[in-house]
Amino acid sequence: RTRVCADPKVTMASKSSGLNLKHMAGNLDSKETGTATKEYEDYFKEEEDSKRTGNYTDVVNKYYDLATSFYEYGWGESFHFAHRYKWETLRESIVRHEHFLASKLNVKPGDKVLDVGCGVGGPLREIAAFTGAAVTGLNNNAFQIKRGEEMNKATGRHDNCDFVKADFMNIPKPDATYDAVYQIEATCHAPDAVGCYSEIFRVLKPGGVFASYEWCLTDKYDPTNAEHRRIRQEILIGNGLPTARTCEDVLTAMKKAGFEILEEQDLVKTADISWYEPIDPYRAWRPWRDFWSFKTTIWGRAVTHYLVWFLETVGIAPKGSMGVSGFLKKGADGLVAGGKAGIYTVMYFTAARKPL
Repeated sequence: RTRVCADPKVTMASKSSGLNLKHMAGNLDSKETGTATKEYEDYFKEEEDSKRTGNYTDVVNKYYDLATSFYEYGWGESFHFAHRYKWETLRESIVRHEHFLASKLNVKPGDKVLDVGCGVGGPLREIAAFTGAAVTGLNNNAFQIKRGEEMNKATGRHDNCDFVKADFMNIPKPDATYDAVYQIEATCHAPDAVGCYSEIFRVLKPGGVFASYEWCLTDKYDPTNAEHRRIRQEILIGNGLPTARTCEDVLTAMKKAGFEILEEQDLVKTADISWYEPIDPYRAWRPWRDFWSFKTTIWGRAVTHYLVWFLETVGIAPKGSMGVSGFLKKGADGLVAGGKAGIYTVMYFTAARKPL
């Protein structure tokens, strides 16, 4: 069934842009990026997660300072995958994926909604337009908030979209502040799922819904399999993740936090097109449908690689940019391998309610 948007703008989704050189270091001084890149990579030298979970704020902030400009270049404003039918373009599926989650929130114009781990705010602008609710994006990365505020002003979404800089393990809002909460591929950055979900539970009003798309290891993951562990490690370093949880871990953590589970399913299983297809460099590229996705083909990757190498060599791009490009490529390869092996999903959907 087609739902009429609460806002006259049909969609807030935007195309990806060129690589923005002035933003390639995020909030870091351009002289610090080489050191920051090395420090970030050092967190992932060992498989053991404790060093990363113990320093998760530094891990995630370094990652997004270094990687956000590449994300905008590749994905536009919405940094997430999507359930996709064969007749959809990637951009169309991303919008529908956001609308599907929004439809589970049971919100109306004027309600207060929290987007946990909002990136630069692509989904929150879309969901605010779709529902008419006032959506606040929570993000602990100052650079992404700055970019999000710039985009809010540019798109005219500064009336019912705003941001708060905070850690989702310690949300600086009173109990029962929000009518609904959602997260899209963000709480996978949390060092402790129960602690994160408990904070979300606390700020949600009784009867309110928390809807989520979570990144998870599936029940096919075998921790004794060296290839599975290698893929897991590539996914962690390439995506700024301190650790990785299974779907069962996520469901158990939500229940421990106090939620009643309304729905749960791995949406990967019902999509026509594999979730990792947009980043599979060897996929068939169809320029007449998704011209902008050339950037993630094998040829597009090569163009980006040598462009970044040239820009760093001549001193236009900050030192460490090649390192960032390298670990992002490694992360994409890990996700593709994990998807093809069936050991990783980025679409474990849950809808949960805080009891009255």
